[in-house]
Amino acid sequence: MAEIRSVVNQVLSQLGTSREARYYLKQYSEDDLQFAVIKIGGAVLEEQLGPLAQALAFLANLGLMPIILHGAGPQLDVALQEARIETVKRRGLRVTTPDVMEVARPVVYRANRRLVSALEDQGVRAQGIQHGVFVCDYLDREELGLVGEIQRVDLEGVRHAVNRGVLPVVACLGESLTGQVMNINADIAARELIWEVKPHKIIFLTGTGGLLDENGRIISAISLRTDYDWLVAQDWVHSGMLLKLEQISQLLSGLPESASVSITSVGSLARELFTHRGAGTLIRTGEEILEHGAFSPELEKKATQLLEQSFGRRLKAGYFEELDIECILGSESNGAMAIVLKGVDGVPYLDKFAVTPEAQGAGLGAAVWQALVHRCPELYWRSRTGNPVTSWYFEQAESSFTEGNWVAFSTGITEFDQIRRCKEDCLSRAESWEPENA
Repeated sequence: MAEIRSVVNQVLSQLGTSREARYYLKQYSEDDLQFAVIKIGGAVLEEQLGPLAQALAFLANLGLMPIILHGAGPQLDVALQEARIETVKRRGLRVTTPDVMEVARPVVYRANRRLVSALEDQGVRAQGIQHGVFVCDYLDREELGLVGEIQRVDLEGVRHAVNRGVLPVVACLGESLTGQVMNINADIAARELIWEVKPHKIIFLTGTGGLLDENGRIISAISLRTDYDWLVAQDWVHSGMLLKLEQISQLLSGLPESASVSITSVGSLARELFTHRGAGTLIRTGEEILEHGAFSPELEKKATQLLEQSFGRRLKAGYFEELDIECILGSESNGAMAIVLKGVDGVPYLDKFAVTPEAQGAGLGAAVWQALVHRCPELYWRSRTGNPVTSWYFEQAESSFTEGNWVAFSTGITEFDQIRRCKEDCLSRAESWEPENA
């Protein structure tokens, strides 16, 4: 195990900072069964089988054993169409007649075998587990046919595979107590499996690599406590995205508040697992994001501790006395905070954005950022060129200007002259830290 951890440490150091590597090595405990559950959509399985097998092999070769759960919806749609059997859905579930099941079983078996074979081609020991995990009863035999309602999740076969160093590949089929094979919705199967395992990481691999906003850009983080009601009220949140949000909300309701779901792409799987910023959409129940209009003595003390810990520097004496506050946004645990000042032309200026490593891993930094851009749709700020977070700021900004050791950023500002004035204000602001050699 020590040798494996050493290899993991080297690899993670290439993906992120050494501090991130240490954090995640500590998070992923010796209980391999609880490392991760990775749900793979049928479309990903069909269209990205080679890259998918390589990404999963990367984890297995590091001694990390995720439980793989896959669907085969698109494949079944095609097979039913070829068999001239109509696809009927009720309550969002596929009505499964005996004729549908006759087609579905070999389709699911084939998808399972293809993934196992692709993993074995990568030198990974893998085992297809097509039955024996989900013990079911009929959900509604008259209306839905052979659709199963999961009564119990049996992990014996999965645990046996993991203990032997074999990657378990679980199909979304269940059985009744009498042995009747039943169809199970993949998201429902994932929910029940995850509730039973309670893994450190929950990953949904999709073709889009995350949930998309109205402009087609990936939403980096969603805090259900603060964002859910706003999101479901938007016109552009409908159909599959709305259903996914509802299902994940239900999933997280049965887990500790620290749990989260990451929706990402095959190519970004390692970065999502092992770096704070990840590479997809992180969804969690979340802490409430609090807004303050001024610094109380207690909040000033907490802010000082957070800022100095996050930046590794000491604030100048009197820093808080000179601030012309627009708003202060922070997580309940004080793991993430944005200090926003009044800026030029009435546009808010982001003076400090600080997040602890643990809060980054929990998605709190992204949650505070989401609250910030909702509160301040027009915003500008600056960052040093050598700051590790500067590359992330480039992704959030609509304009940027580099001068010397600084980069000036802005978002929501459309007039060029106003962008110029904000940039000049950015670069002219006094330093707020004590000299590093002081």
